[in-house]
Amino acid sequence: MSSLLSETRITATTIGDLLFTAADNFPQTKAVVLPDQSTTYAALRDRALSRAKSLHALGVEPGDHVGVLLPTCMDFVDTLFAISMLGAVTVPINARYKPPEIAYVTENADLVTLITTDEFDDAVDFVERVQAAFPDLADASDPLSLSLGGAPLLRNIVIFGSASAPGMLTNAQLDALADGVNEDEVHRRRLQTRLGSTALIMYTSGTTSNPKGCMISHESMVRNSMALGKRYELGHEDSFWSPLPMFHIAAILPLVTTFDVGGTYVTTPHFEAGEALKMLQDEGVTAAYPSFWTIMSDLINHPDFEKADLTKIKLMNANFGVQPPEVGIIMEKAMPDTIFVGTFGMTEASGTVSTSRLSDPREQRFTRLGTPLPGNEVRIIDSETGEDLPFGEQGECWIRGPGIFTEYYKSPDKTAEALDEHGWFHSGDICSQDEDGQMMFHGRLKDMLKVGGENVAAIEIETCLQKHPAVRLAQVVGIPHARLQEIPAAFVETNDEAAVSEQELIDFCKDKVAGFKVPAHVRFIDEWPMSSTKIQKYKLQQQIVEDLGLDT
Repeated sequence: MSSLLSETRITATTIGDLLFTAADNFPQTKAVVLPDQSTTYAALRDRALSRAKSLHALGVEPGDHVGVLLPTCMDFVDTLFAISMLGAVTVPINARYKPPEIAYVTENADLVTLITTDEFDDAVDFVERVQAAFPDLADASDPLSLSLGGAPLLRNIVIFGSASAPGMLTNAQLDALADGVNEDEVHRRRLQTRLGSTALIMYTSGTTSNPKGCMISHESMVRNSMALGKRYELGHEDSFWSPLPMFHIAAILPLVTTFDVGGTYVTTPHFEAGEALKMLQDEGVTAAYPSFWTIMSDLINHPDFEKADLTKIKLMNANFGVQPPEVGIIMEKAMPDTIFVGTFGMTEASGTVSTSRLSDPREQRFTRLGTPLPGNEVRIIDSETGEDLPFGEQGECWIRGPGIFTEYYKSPDKTAEALDEHGWFHSGDICSQDEDGQMMFHGRLKDMLKVGGENVAAIEIETCLQKHPAVRLAQVVGIPHARLQEIPAAFVETNDEAAVSEQELIDFCKDKVAGFKVPAHVRFIDEWPMSSTKIQKYKLQQQIVEDLGLDT
């Protein structure tokens, strides 16, 4: 047995208790740093406990689902831990979602409370979007007991900030509820929360027209995060920077990792390279999680990059194995003191499946995506025969381990397709694994796009387009994009004698789906390239790539 395995111990706790333990051990250590504010572990614990008392008074019980429609902010962190203390379930909602998407998640996730903000985020008015999602909210007479047609279980909507709106509870009204609750009521619920209880429902796009609610337990999230910290050799003295939005698993993962060791989590509501460089230097960041070339490129091309002292950054998750070949060379030259690592993961695995060790040879860290975290097993399967493939061959990646999700909420058929009776998650990703256990990602079996780090189901955009009265059939493909990796492009067959323009269809989508899902190009078609029974999307992709003169 490997000494690394023999020396590994299973440790786990709930997300709520993770904060309490960090506050016990490191009360005055900075827990979270944002560009305009920071908080210690002790202060964060006290605020989260007060918010838990308010939510309890509002009627949130163990197992209830609470939606969080917030950008990256301190309120998000407070609320995440408050919900966990009550044994309730946090349902982060993508801050870029449009009203129909917000309404879908609220209803599908059986939210009892929805929390949002009056702050404008990237020109987004969250209150306006919530009002558009629930048109009958304006007529609600009692914000403590809503009755909305499109969300029958939703009892309350809370606005953080100073604003008020019809049918919504204000921040002050919520805070005032805490005064009537004994703190012990929160602790009783905290101590009754099981490790296997659901902590998060993360909505992730799949091959269906709407995102799926991925149920992740406390144990899965915490154990996977702890394993990541061990792999990266992090400790109390480390500061972990992630510019990724907090409603993503790729932000919650490093947050929980950092709290496990009592370090400092550094983040920002919006990535701006100049501000990021200042934070990286001023906070003495030692671990960075940019993940995507778009972020790294903006950093090294910013005028302040040459002046910034980034010598304390000992590791960076850069994923050079799936970046353009020149990226690794550029980054290594720009940051010679940093160890760059690769990572393979997904929401259904609580973030990370495999990642590099700091001691891995440069060649492996630059061309592969690391080895599975302790406890994770990986198989590469021939999708037609179901047989394991030899080292180096490409096939569907199956994963089993403590970080694997429990099920897709209210989707037994989708769960049965993805999780077999032996606990293997059939990821739909095409991967390979070499003799050293190093992983590599090669693409997706599922009809998915990856737009600037966002998973987008083609069928979701197709369904949106087909709601336009002029559209008979729509098919969406991904096309290469230098900055975002790929972007959606649509082919549309119109109804007889119907007239519609490319821009009209693009504008139609802009009102119904998040911006990253809106097709960048629309092409009209009369005859589809077909196999015996299916449209051959790869031919559509080839056609538009050639038409636009793109390099694949």
